[in-house]
Amino acid sequence: MKLTLLALSLAAALAATTVQATDTPVATAAAVTGMDVPADNGTGDDQPVTKNLSAIDVSAKLDQARNALSPDTGSSQYVIDHKAITQLPLGASTPMNQVLLQAPGVVQDSYGGLHVRGDHANLQYRINGVIIPESIGGFGQSLDARMIDNVKLLDGALPAQYGLRTAAVVDITTKSGHDLGNGGSVGITSGSFGALNPNASIWGSDDRWSYFLTANYLESDAGIENPTASRKPNHDHTNQVKSFGDISYLINDDTRLSLLFGMANNRFQIPNNPGQTPQFGYLDTVDFNSADLNSNQRENTRFGVLALQGKLGQTDYQVSVGQRYSSVAYAPDEIGELMFNGVASNVTRGNRASTVQADFATPMGGSHTLRYGIYGSFERAASGNDAWVFPANADGKQTGTTPINIFDNNRLTAKTWSAYVQDEWSIGDKWTLNYGLRGDQYQLAHTESQLSPRLGLVWQATDSTTVHAGYSRYFTPPATEMIASANIAKFDGTTNAVSDMGNNTPLAERSDYFDAGISQSLGSAWTVGVDAYYRKVRRLQDEGQFGSALVYSTFNYAQGRVKGLEFTANYAQGPLSAYFNASIGKAIGERIITSQYNFAPEDLAYIQNHYIFLDHDQKLTSSGGINYALDSNTRLGADFLFGSGLRKDGAVPNGASLPAYFQLNLNLSHDFAFDRFGKLHTQLAVLNVLDRSYELRDGSGIGVGAPQFGPRRGVYLSVQKDF
Repeated sequence: MKLTLLALSLAAALAATTVQATDTPVATAAAVTGMDVPADNGTGDDQPVTKNLSAIDVSAKLDQARNALSPDTGSSQYVIDHKAITQLPLGASTPMNQVLLQAPGVVQDSYGGLHVRGDHANLQYRINGVIIPESIGGFGQSLDARMIDNVKLLDGALPAQYGLRTAAVVDITTKSGHDLGNGGSVGITSGSFGALNPNASIWGSDDRWSYFLTANYLESDAGIENPTASRKPNHDHTNQVKSFGDISYLINDDTRLSLLFGMANNRFQIPNNPGQTPQFGYLDTVDFNSADLNSNQRENTRFGVLALQGKLGQTDYQVSVGQRYSSVAYAPDEIGELMFNGVASNVTRGNRASTVQADFATPMGGSHTLRYGIYGSFERAASGNDAWVFPANADGKQTGTTPINIFDNNRLTAKTWSAYVQDEWSIGDKWTLNYGLRGDQYQLAHTESQLSPRLGLVWQATDSTTVHAGYSRYFTPPATEMIASANIAKFDGTTNAVSDMGNNTPLAERSDYFDAGISQSLGSAWTVGVDAYYRKVRRLQDEGQFGSALVYSTFNYAQGRVKGLEFTANYAQGPLSAYFNASIGKAIGERIITSQYNFAPEDLAYIQNHYIFLDHDQKLTSSGGINYALDSNTRLGADFLFGSGLRKDGAVPNGASLPAYFQLNLNLSHDFAFDRFGKLHTQLAVLNVLDRSYELRDGSGIGVGAPQFGPRRGVYLSVQKDF
């Protein structure tokens, strides 16, 4: 897909709206103030009043129209707004993955990873309805919670509009200068482990222009999960810079042009595990202190999207073109990693994705809404492995202490095309049926495609009871940025040789997803819900860390089964608000059919004829929180995370679970008022107040590279000033 083709639909839509704009009057001062000014035809007779909308009203109308482009009939959704984010212990400084952990069925993992309903990653991020392709980094958060007005986590049986990444859709609506007025905010969060996180935002509008810009810097001595239970990690400093911008222009009362852009530039030291014993000799050296290893990783992500949203006749539309670039570079401690692992690799990965997206919604009479659209992605991915290894015999034993340099690189080009059509049918006052068909095609080494039917039903049983059910057929191509095909034969006769080359090319996953649930309002304060799901999978995709670099690679099981049950409860009344989520799940797979060279022969032999738990399976997961306003300026809050433990090796691969964990966080916020300075917001947070040391990973399991522990107790103070 050439870049010129990416712009065709946007250019056509711009041309159409330019003609329309010439006939649309600009909002007058009277319109802005809400005054009705009689029109005069030159004869002195008053004419019917025509009131132009203010820029704020136009923006609100377009926001409502954009929301109508994206239905959720039959799926499950959980909404977290900016108010709920500010009530978290770290407030708007909370990393994005920690925000999403407040939703049901979301399991935390190392390196900031998330698993929703038994999937490894496979999340689709949308900003204002536009798909932003995922980045490579396994633990660097690319998005900032300060940009969020609200975020919806959609999962279950999704309508035909959603595809490709289907574990969940993270649908973000950004803050708007039209809504906020003219102003800004500056602040800082500081505390334990050398944490320093200054931030600044500015927003505003000028007639038909609006903007929201934010940026922050983070420095900490606890950048990645500690591989030991110690209070302070060894060699774990991080520096991170993130920014985001949304600039919009109202072409006319029915059309808006927006530019979305963002970047993340993150640097990480790789934390060390002291007390390890070298396994290999290097020249005349036989000893190396593992606490002195100096390995580092850097991650860069940047994206830009130009989106045109509006109305043509009765049809609402949004057309966008965009590009995302993401890269990871891992620099090893060459001597140290050679002595401990027998290989030291400079690992690089880069991926540039160019995208085009168009969504449309047309009302068809009083009871039908037809939605349809297309999506295209063109990706160029590159991976490099500049490795130092030792010579070895057929048994893998070192035969020389002088390292050998082997360079292996790879370039991939992937194309993805998708189209969908669906009808939302309102059947009376109680029933809504959404049925549709989606087609996806993915081309890499070969072409894979699928037609996927979708069906979702919502029954408004009473004013307080809503029942939903759905079925979706899913097609999930491998994440191109995670594919690192290599010429494995280059490493024959070295300490990095593998026993089974296997199939290098990951396959697209295909699954049948069933979901049903009920939501019940209890009075004006309580809402409770129960949701059940089951997924039958062929070519189940999983990801693992193979080697020292903290990046993941994709592989497939021949088949898998995933099922679970979720419970949610929310309370909001007066000064008190609270939420509670609990879920039980099971995720299993059988027979690894791609990238077999990454696994031990005995593990492959067992998995060939036996189902095993996926490494990210967690039987029980829960989260919850409570927040109470003592007065208009002071609030107390607490939240928690609980997990029964991810998998580790037992008698069979992934055959046991790590111990259960519980993390309790507390916070206190107060707004100080000063005569000349104005209001100053402060927030004190204590994370893991019980200082319980818990292990997320112990280094064993299919695709698990190293042990990682959860955070120890930390105290943080945030100070924020709006202007």
